Amino acid sequence: MKKTIILLLFIFGFYFIISDVMAKNIEIPEDAIRIRVVPNSNSDYDQKVKGKVRDELQTSMYNLLKDTKSSGDARKVILENLDSIKNNVGQVLEREKYNKNYDVNFGMNYFPEKEYKGVKYEEGYYESLLVTLGEGKGDNWWCVLFPPLCLIEAEESTDVEYKSIVKELLDKYL
Repeated sequence: MKKTIILLLFIFGFYFIISDVMAKNIEIPEDAIRIRVVPNSNSDYDQKVKGKVRDELQTSMYNLLKDTKSSGDARKVILENLDSIKNNVGQVLEREKYNKNYDVNFGMNYFPEKEYKGVKYEEGYYESLLVTLGEGKGDNWWCVLFPPLCLIEAEESTDVEYKSIVKELLDKYL
């Protein structure tokens, strides 16, 4: 029992050290395509609407891009479906009784510097799908569309099993 506890403590310590190191070494590929939703303001209502738009976009973009193999393929699919994407955003805003204007733009768009989980993302212009709600002065949400770093959550399948070395070792020894 004592050996098991020591082994578990070692495994957990190793896991947290490795995951911290890996988080600091995350790099977004040069040819990545991002997505950004900027709400009108930081009011609770505007942030809620931003969340609804984000959720819709994650699901619809996952379905559009799930079979793409390159940023070129992803770019083509986005451009071919830009009107549909705009309509999806419009439908969310209509359901939420959001009466401000909005804009959906695909191209080179500005992203401010951001630090997330110890990783610093440089400001700059990046190829992206940008949705601006109202005046676009609120705290934004952004992620990477291709490769699909943020779209995995939108996958509808519940058969996906996430594994880690810790889970496998715990299952093996307990």
